[in-house]
Amino acid sequence: MLDTLGVTLPIVQAPMAGVSTPALAAAVSNAGGLGSIGIGATDPSGARKMIEELRAATDRAFNVNVFVHETPQPDRAREAAWLDALRPYFDAFGAPPPSSLRTIYKSFADDPEMLKLLIDMKPAVVSLHFGLPSADAIAALKQAGIMLFATATSLEEARKIEAAGIDVIVAQGIEAGGHRGVFDPNAHDDGLGTIALTRLLVRHCSLPVVAAGGIMDGAGIAAVRDLGAIAAQLGTAFIACPETSADDGYRKALMGDGAYHTQLTSLISGRPARAIANRFTALGDVLDAAVPSYPIAYDAGKALNAAAKAQGEYGFGAQWAGQGAPLARAMPAAELVATLMQEFDAVDRS
Repeated sequence: MLDTLGVTLPIVQAPMAGVSTPALAAAVSNAGGLGSIGIGATDPSGARKMIEELRAATDRAFNVNVFVHETPQPDRAREAAWLDALRPYFDAFGAPPPSSLRTIYKSFADDPEMLKLLIDMKPAVVSLHFGLPSADAIAALKQAGIMLFATATSLEEARKIEAAGIDVIVAQGIEAGGHRGVFDPNAHDDGLGTIALTRLLVRHCSLPVVAAGGIMDGAGIAAVRDLGAIAAQLGTAFIACPETSADDGYRKALMGDGAYHTQLTSLISGRPARAIANRFTALGDVLDAAVPSYPIAYDAGKALNAAAKAQGEYGFGAQWAGQGAPLARAMPAAELVATLMQEFDAVDRS
């Protein structure tokens, strides 16, 4: 499937909105993998700029990722209670909490302008996270010649993806860093690992599967290929590359003790996401207020992080990372891709 795009290596660089950059995606695509950018945290104007910058840096295929979360329902009382619970931490950094919270990211399902932009710009791949847009939107993207990927964390979600006419399923194991791709964050999550989920989807779905979660080296890529995946998606493995926008605190945390203790938390954004253990994730043990909906809660999380960073404290950042974080290596993206493939080729397949 990926070879039809001119992708020669079984490597997909995860989109990682807010961390991935056009420079990172271009480096991965130019090295033979599928580079990705995430535009779920920007508007159509910002997305256009990112795609244009990426297209200027590579003539190879790349992936543009969007968030398809449910439209959040504001709850002013719940949001006010959340801000009150966070107030002591804002006070500690000499900053007032926001007076109110906003819906800072529009869902792709509610953004016809973003749909039009993607149809106009025609990236080779568009990937969907948190769910699926309307049948009309899917049809329009496919009519434009765009290959569609969608994240599944369960067989049930994968079957919905298959029925919707998507081209490739990304099997996201519980090990993965960043936001869980669950369609409904309020439903029970079986927390399937990458190995079990990949095999379930390979055996029970007809679509190609890309495995994601905890894969950090060539041996991991070889393992999921042996499970039947056409490629591995790696995100945390690329965070330490100089081409990402990760700040110094994030990079230091990735190489520190907290990387051995990643945990799922909804405190930062309002949706479950795996992060490096830090001062923000630790608030789960002391806060008892209900977290607002995604991405409304993220407005508070970003404000608290900004107040902390202004005082030299990086422990309130959204330092997303998977369980393989301690295996991260700091090197240019093209060098990392080459290293991954050397490791992949060295795996004994006897």
